[in-house]
Amino acid sequence: PYIKEKMDLDIQVSKLKLMRANHTSQIYSLESDIARRYPAEITAAKERIAGLKADLAVAKPLLEQDKEKFSITVEDRVYTDRKEAGSAILAACAAMKIAKTEGQIADAFAQTFKLTIKRQSSYTIELGSDPAGNIQRILNALASIEKTLPQVERRLETLQQQLAEAKEEVQRPFPQEAELNEKSARLAELNALLDMDEKGDDAALGMDEEMTESEIPAPKREIERSADSVKRPSILAQLHEKQAERMLEQKLN
Repeated sequence: PYIKEKMDLDIQVSKLKLMRANHTSQIYSLESDIARRYPAEITAAKERIAGLKADLAVAKPLLEQDKEKFSITVEDRVYTDRKEAGSAILAACAAMKIAKTEGQIADAFAQTFKLTIKRQSSYTIELGSDPAGNIQRILNALASIEKTLPQVERRLETLQQQLAEAKEEVQRPFPQEAELNEKSARLAELNALLDMDEKGDDAALGMDEEMTESEIPAPKREIERSADSVKRPSILAQLHEKQAERMLEQKLN
């Protein structure tokens, strides 16, 4: 019975220790997120929000003005015709590609260009072959600022909530710590009992017949009492029984 109980407890304790190790690993990960990841992402979101608000203040009046009042400067030249302006942008991109000017972004296989608008924040647009269509893409990028702003604000709220939850979670102990301690203690007790049994009956039966409980070495008394406290038969009690049986056989012979 002790061996079966020990085998069962070995499995249970191993599983609980693995669960505790996973819990500890999660705590370490949360501590890292609290110290580094969340603060960095929250700071980036706040900076992004500030940039979007500043850019929106400039872009919104431009988008609301009369569509006929179009004006853009490309390489120090002012264009009021959208198609001409679009062609000038493509020509400027091609010239940057040839000169390999810093800031040029191009796909060598697809032969496409990307235009990045920068103020407080950056907005990247992939240019097409239609000159007028490219101007509309630029205007669409400016119009997207107002839609992007609430998305980033919600992202900031989510990050702040996740940070607060992580701070609470990192304080929570392993929920099955008490069960693990209890089963580990019982397993240690079984190991001690079985280890004494493996030493053989002869050594135990060689004890003085008149030995009282107070004379029994303290570790053995503790093991016996520990076994009795959980209402399980003591190995020591079994040895006493075997000693009595042997003495009876000797008298009969």
